[in-house]
Amino acid sequence: MLILLPPSETKRDGGDPAPLDYTALSHPAFTATRRALVRDVSRLARDPEETMKRLKLGQKLAFEVERNRTLAKAPTMPALDRYTGVLYEALGAETLSPEARAFADRHVRIHSALFGLVGAGDAIPAYRLSHDSRLDAPSVKARWATAVAKELARHEGELILDLRSEAYVALGPAPAGSLFLRVVSRGPDGVARALNHFNKKGKGTLVRAIVENGVDFGAVDSLLSWGVEHGHRLSVSEAGELVLEV
Repeated sequence: MLILLPPSETKRDGGDPAPLDYTALSHPAFTATRRALVRDVSRLARDPEETMKRLKLGQKLAFEVERNRTLAKAPTMPALDRYTGVLYEALGAETLSPEARAFADRHVRIHSALFGLVGAGDAIPAYRLSHDSRLDAPSVKARWATAVAKELARHEGELILDLRSEAYVALGPAPAGSLFLRVVSRGPDGVARALNHFNKKGKGTLVRAIVENGVDFGAVDSLLSWGVEHGHRLSVSEAGELVLEV
């Protein structure tokens, strides 16, 4: 089983003094692209005004420029701890059991615009780069879409739960048979409607439950059965999407 998560724009400061080690990251096929992006983003950060314009940063986020400028020597921490925001708060990496952390390291990937797919335990620095950030050619999408799709295709036949946003799906589609997660809520009229902001909390809560459970589900039927037993209202829609009702 592979669980794909979106990144978060917000990231925790600090970490281990040890700098980024490309050789220790999951998916070594991405090493050349990672190095090129870190180089390009760091060089861009030498011009704070241009960086803020291209990355669409307001004055309150000016500190992100320095983060990017010092990428190569900045402290690192596991990706699951680095990202913050609603999804990651609900996942609560800091309170996971050691067994759950180990399971997440094996089965969870976060799709970063800077590093591509990273494992939950991969040590990365804080940075600022989004799926639509404007770099000199090639674009972020052009650098990642084919490479990520090719890497995910190696997992074809496994149960792949795709919790990424549609914008990050475009940076590397998962193979046919993968399950894109749609979070919905049923209103007073009985109609289930997709959520926007609050879907992130539902995703984080579900991932936490899966990694704490520690079972590598080989098929969607076993996942659905587990959901029934543990109070997670999961189903598969006619469109072939995994639906979580919260």
